[in-house]
Amino acid sequence: MNYTPEQISQIVLKVLKEVETPDILGLSYEEKIELLIDPNTSQETLRILATDEDYNVRYYVTRNQNTSQETLRILATDKNPGVRCGVARHPNTSQETLAILATDEDSFVRNSSTENPNYKKQTLELNSVQYDALKKLIESGQDEVLKGIL
Repeated sequence: MNYTPEQISQIVLKVLKEVETPDILGLSYEEKIELLIDPNTSQETLRILATDEDYNVRYYVTRNQNTSQETLRILATDKNPGVRCGVARHPNTSQETLAILATDEDSFVRNSSTENPNYKKQTLELNSVQYDALKKLIESGQDEVLKGIL
């Protein structure tokens, strides 16, 4: 197969980058934690550490202020509720991710997500006909019907 000089250059740069990039997941637990508490750790390093098998490492990813919204979105589906809770508390977590976490099976995760300043409650907007119908339900004492609607 014949490669152009540009293709060869790209291949060489890719290989050099792979050789120069340390195996982050192969670091010791202590070395990973040092990276995770460093406010200058790159988003790419945090993204890689978010895949670590140790849930404590994944949790510490949620504690770093540089963690991207994308990485937090991925961690929002973590099997460990502590990790999901960390996502729910993170200031970079998007409204969409917080809305999903607000329905989590774990009550701590749900509560943490709704306490995040980025969380926006869904408001119930009613037109005048809907408002009148709800008002009649309330006045008639049909609370069970009202609970079913809301």
